[in-house]
Amino acid sequence: MPPTGRYAPSPTGSLHLGNLRTALLAWASARHAGGRFLLRVDDLDPQRSRPHWVTEQLADLRAIGIDWDGDPVHQSDRFDRYAAAIDVLAERGATYECFCTRAEIREAASAPHGELPDGAYPGTCRELTERERAERRASGRPAALRVRAGAERISFRDEVAGTSAGIVDDFVVRRNDGVPAYNLATTVDDAELGVTEVVRGADLLGSVSRQIWLARALGIAMPERWAHVPLVLGGDGERLAKRHGAVALADLAQQGVGPAEVTRGLVAGLEADPGDDPSAGLLARFTPALLRVEAAPLAQGGDPAAQGQ
Repeated sequence: MPPTGRYAPSPTGSLHLGNLRTALLAWASARHAGGRFLLRVDDLDPQRSRPHWVTEQLADLRAIGIDWDGDPVHQSDRFDRYAAAIDVLAERGATYECFCTRAEIREAASAPHGELPDGAYPGTCRELTERERAERRASGRPAALRVRAGAERISFRDEVAGTSAGIVDDFVVRRNDGVPAYNLATTVDDAELGVTEVVRGADLLGSVSRQIWLARALGIAMPERWAHVPLVLGGDGERLAKRHGAVALADLAQQGVGPAEVTRGLVAGLEADPGDDPSAGLLARFTPALLRVEAAPLAQGGDPAAQGQ
């Protein structure tokens, strides 16, 4: 069956060149195989998400030649789906309330905990008695909701990283402000929307084991194919950000660099022939090997379009 891919930006700022590079790869991977390509707006966080960023991001994706099937899906419209999934987990005894503060979580996560990876939550609130929970509620401490993962080790195959594995800690599925967590929302959405392949940045590789755990716990479908592509870094070796200069289409437009030239640079940096229509050229010449092409660092103050970024 043809794949169903997706791109899922968070509307908390402009898409930078690294985001656009990943979006092109996700789009080309699905479209080259004759598949569907969906756009999901990950606007879960009401404090940081803004409508004007949604408008700008969609315009930027269109400007570099990306199209999608149907209307974009907004996570902010799907809280009932996430609540239903959390209810299923709770009914199966797979969740518990966590009253830890940020400082307490940092302190607990910094201590050694056997097989759990560094920074993992060690289950501090897992075995609280009902009386202890009631006392914490009465004190006014808001509770997050965590899963009882049991430090399960989950292996998976990634198109770029190869065989990977993660030990799943008791991660959060609902924050203490009531907002569904990223891993829960993403897992539910991918299943309901029929997503079969996920092409996204390498920084999200560590979330795969948690999302597989959730899909299994909920008894829902999960993507069949994962590909976590290399990130574009700044000249300092850090992830690309505003501090690296002109890294978004709006910034580059002020320097006289248009979307077509930016797209041409992105495609050339993927070792594909940009041609007169760079996004169409990428689509025509796409192979899975392009997902593994390393992104060259963006030189400070350089011309991103000229550097193949």
